[in-house]
Amino acid sequence: MNMFHRSFTVVALAAAILPAIFATTAWADSGKKGESFPDLKQFGLEGTLPDTAGKVVIVDFWASWCGPCKKAMPILKELHETYQGKPVVIIGVSLDDTKSAMDGFLAKNPMPFAMVRDPKGKLAELLKVEGIPMSFVIGPDGKILSSHTGLTPTLKKDYTNEIESGLKTIGK
Repeated sequence: MNMFHRSFTVVALAAAILPAIFATTAWADSGKKGESFPDLKQFGLEGTLPDTAGKVVIVDFWASWCGPCKKAMPILKELHETYQGKPVVIIGVSLDDTKSAMDGFLAKNPMPFAMVRDPKGKLAELLKVEGIPMSFVIGPDGKILSSHTGLTPTLKKDYTNEIESGLKTIGK
């Protein structure tokens, strides 16, 4: 292999690898307050995603085997009912290994809001979801207002305050 061919190969390899490195780096701090929440449609989620444009959105990561997740579901269900008819969307993102595990849980515990599954964990990985339940509250501008990990005694109150704060920004 001559010098030109080697140099060309190195440049071509760098051109192929660097975009992937920078794409990863661009999201290195993903999931922090004030950052744009990624477009859910880009992650191959199983299920139907609702329209979230211009709405306050809660994205909650959970799994059927997670005890605290099961305890958080009634809070999300109540919030869904409270804000029904308002520009508020709740999306549950299952991290179950199989669709049947998620479907089995939902058959016994129906939820009135959108439920999807992250089959490859790509969205969870990007957002650095390290424990569940973990949720993100997103403003109508698509920016993260807050995130919550675990089940806390003030979770419902926190969600309510964050939803109300986000609703006040609609139309401004």
